[in-house]
Amino acid sequence: MTKVDQIIKGNIVTKDTVIHGEVGIKEGKIVSIHEGSGKLESENIKDFGDAYVFPGTIDVHVHCFSNPNEGFVTTSSSAAAGGITTFLDMPYDLPNPINNVEQFKKKVKQLEEEAVVDICLWGTISKKGGTDQIIPLAEAGAIAFKMSTFETDEYRFPRIPDPEILKAMKLIEETGLRAAFHSENDEIIVDMIEQYQKEGKVYPKAHNETRPPVTETSAVLKLLEFAYWTNVKLHIVHVSHPRTIDLIKLFQAQGVKVTCETCYPYLLMDVDDLEKYGPVAKNNPPLREKEEVQGLWEHIKEGNIDLISSDHAPWSAEQKVKGNENIFLASSGLPGVEIMTPLMFNSTVSNGKLSPNDFANLMSTHPAEVFNIPGKGQISVGFDADFTVIDPNQKTVIDQNSFKSFSKLTPFDGQELNGKVISTIVRGEEVFDGESVTQKPGFGKFVAGSAAKATISM
Repeated sequence: MTKVDQIIKGNIVTKDTVIHGEVGIKEGKIVSIHEGSGKLESENIKDFGDAYVFPGTIDVHVHCFSNPNEGFVTTSSSAAAGGITTFLDMPYDLPNPINNVEQFKKKVKQLEEEAVVDICLWGTISKKGGTDQIIPLAEAGAIAFKMSTFETDEYRFPRIPDPEILKAMKLIEETGLRAAFHSENDEIIVDMIEQYQKEGKVYPKAHNETRPPVTETSAVLKLLEFAYWTNVKLHIVHVSHPRTIDLIKLFQAQGVKVTCETCYPYLLMDVDDLEKYGPVAKNNPPLREKEEVQGLWEHIKEGNIDLISSDHAPWSAEQKVKGNENIFLASSGLPGVEIMTPLMFNSTVSNGKLSPNDFANLMSTHPAEVFNIPGKGQISVGFDADFTVIDPNQKTVIDQNSFKSFSKLTPFDGQELNGKVISTIVRGEEVFDGESVTQKPGFGKFVAGSAAKATISM
């Protein structure tokens, strides 16, 4: 028998199979995986019975600091409670975006003091003349670069002009990291919103009508063509429409290195929910028609969508209710790190839509592969002992008032789901026991991107 620090038992979901067995852990790493039991010895055994032991869920799209009332402590506690072991935090912080090395290093320091789970950090660039920070940010450990073709805020979340996008892509290609984009056509949207406001058309569905599918697909098409000529690895975030995936497939066939994600709201809600819940269901891009949602599910089934993210945006009730009389005044985005994993399990594995392995690929393995996150995303020897344990026989009832996030608003409030996260384990240590977060801020670690200087010099 092999002696290990700790043994995890249950239905172990590896890359290709599910085995009822045990995983041996030493110094936070997976050292062995066995079917059945009795091959490993440890005084520390966690037996999860028939529950699924998935590789730890990874959420690549989280906004901790768009609302300064949120931050690392609340988001990472929410993530732990939601089965997320690693997340990638977006760079659009208030007051200052992460578009230079000084800001980046400050954020790393804060992360190491406050995080409960492991976190990677995105970098970005300023609207003009910011590309000189790309190489230094990559060397400091940025996991990837996020930019936008739509202007949310001129300083914090700007629309990057085409010449700057091309310059940025060429430099990002040198680092081997990904250039990711919020892809919406700014000119068409701004013009349509102006028109609607003039005409007093400010009802919830107006948010969808002023951002028709062409505003997403036309922006994506431009970026795909730019990626063709620069050879950069491109990633399209929060895809809301199946035609976007059709275009991505066309360019993949031409050799463009492009990946994409959708978010749980685009799979689990449609435009009728925008009408029903108003500002609480407002996000960018908007919720789509029922048949368009169905089209996204077809792409999931065919393996054309690489991963699912939350786009966690923790707004206050005050920032949302501004849109009760005029939808355009409400902040866009929903909180998601605490509920994405149980919601997606309920709508895939639990109803037979996806196998446990497909679920693990979408929620963990592919995110780690797309962003080249070291040691994450698989239950394999040598990887970090990160696990999301879900009991399919227990229920989760979503209660927005108990969210650990600053934001206590979700259209999913009160829903009962099949399956419950009963344990979240990061590097062999339990951070959530099914009821409470069990680690203090500071347990989580900064995970540097693959172009970090330390990695390069090894």
